[in-house]
Amino acid sequence: MLGNFVTGCSVLAPAGMLGELSSGLHVSISTAGLLVTFGAVVLCVGSPLTAWLTSRIERRTLLAATLAVLALGNFASAVAPDYASLLGIRLVMLAVGALYTPQAAGTGALIVPAEKRGSTIAYLFLGWSLAAAVGLPAIAFIASRYGWQAVYGAIGLMGCLSFLLLVWRLPRGLTGAPVDLTTWATIGRNPMILSLLLITTLQMSGQFVVFTYMGPLLARLTGAGPDPIALVFACYGACGVIGTLIASRIVDSWGAWKTSLFFMLVLLAGLAGWALSAGIYSLMAVSVAIWGIGFASTNSMQQVRLVGAAPALASASVSLNTSALYIGQAAGSAIGGFLYAHDLIYASGYVATALIALAVIAVILTKPKKAQSVQ
Repeated sequence: MLGNFVTGCSVLAPAGMLGELSSGLHVSISTAGLLVTFGAVVLCVGSPLTAWLTSRIERRTLLAATLAVLALGNFASAVAPDYASLLGIRLVMLAVGALYTPQAAGTGALIVPAEKRGSTIAYLFLGWSLAAAVGLPAIAFIASRYGWQAVYGAIGLMGCLSFLLLVWRLPRGLTGAPVDLTTWATIGRNPMILSLLLITTLQMSGQFVVFTYMGPLLARLTGAGPDPIALVFACYGACGVIGTLIASRIVDSWGAWKTSLFFMLVLLAGLAGWALSAGIYSLMAVSVAIWGIGFASTNSMQQVRLVGAAPALASASVSLNTSALYIGQAAGSAIGGFLYAHDLIYASGYVATALIALAVIAVILTKPKKAQSVQ
């Protein structure tokens, strides 16, 4: 879970300090936002590729090595002399970091009984919620006072701590099912898995149209300064933790599909509220809080549904889900950057809402039969 926190902070960090990166590296806001877009492209390619290349490596060794690279990558980012260097370091770091989230989910499934699988995966994904709840407001606060370099240094230190704890506590000898070309072919013939991957892509695309540029959008739409923006990030993340905790409590009794649909509707309500209240800080903050409740819960439920749809394919399908997640991030941040660069700042909320609405429809269409209710 702590490793997911480090991974989440590493991925999301630029979104919390676009202004500081823009001024410190002498690039535009939209160019700084490309750190998210290009990073997501590497992540979406790297997740299934590294899952294939590393499927026979013992899990403790693999996860520890991944955290070590994330820590070193963040320390290197702290001393990057210019934008091109920072982008290059980020792409290398995330190419390896793409391993962590899907392999952590697969490892969690190996060490708990099947009936606890849903709540365990939801708990592991709590690290991403904490990255938004604690990490993003801390990133915005530290960057506004001490600079973006200090942010990367702090994430590097957290990576070292996570590495040491994981080496100390995770059992040795855990291995997942090997991933080969037959595995990918089997997944390609599974309509439920393909539908779930589409849902992940749509809902992440919708969120990142707004999320990547949330700080600059709040500044332009409401005149908010660094501290009010950090407060909105904090509300978003805190509600993400609350949503994930609720999801982990109810998923084993409700089933993953019903839980997923509920939180997807919450997500839709939050982004629709952002679009409709654009320009009013208090209402936008409330909308972001509602959005936050659905954010991490929908992602964790997607992983639970994938594992339930084909447990034997979990290592590969969850890595593909992570890939779909980052495809959504790349597409959404690219759309958001286009809208921001062309001064279409009010339109971003409505575009995001439309994409989430499509995801809700897709969830409804994937309602499983009673015999498959774990999905």
